[in-house]
Amino acid sequence: MSDLSEQQKINPAATNTLAQPEGSSLAEWMNTRIARYETRKYDWDALKFQADFDPKFRRAQMRYVGTGGTGVAADVNTVPAEHFTFSTMVIPAGHEGPPHLHTDVEEVFFLIRGKLKVVIEKDGERFETIMTDRDLISVPPGVYREEINIGDEDALMCVMLGAKKPVTPTYPADHPLAKIKR
Repeated sequence: MSDLSEQQKINPAATNTLAQPEGSSLAEWMNTRIARYETRKYDWDALKFQADFDPKFRRAQMRYVGTGGTGVAADVNTVPAEHFTFSTMVIPAGHEGPPHLHTDVEEVFFLIRGKLKVVIEKDGERFETIMTDRDLISVPPGVYREEINIGDEDALMCVMLGAKKPVTPTYPADHPLAKIKR
């Protein structure tokens, strides 16, 4: 079944945003696939429930492709996701992303600027590394990761998740955020 319109008749939700919509020009289609910095805003509320628990978890997401794994249901100001999500994240100096894991996707962090300590844990084994400008780490599914800004300025990184709509991440059972409802 390669005909898109036939797929949509069977499952209207199965739209493929990578195919040019019938009746649209190339320019109209391509303009739906552009996310300009000037139209982005930092979303300090995407992970507000974490910052409400402890201010050290305050950070912001700027979405470009899809909504990522933060639990944001929808953002019409993004390029539709098909196979991955892509956003930038700002972690202020002294703040951190708490330990969490994604059960279904690889997560890639590309540090544009700043200094992060990344802590990885799996099956009781722990690994730590320091990331600086233009360093990248790819974290497989099922592995806990934590990002701590140990620098003196905001850390800015790109975050990419390997699914159109990743499963909301989970926290270690003994972490206080594991008990908080979003």
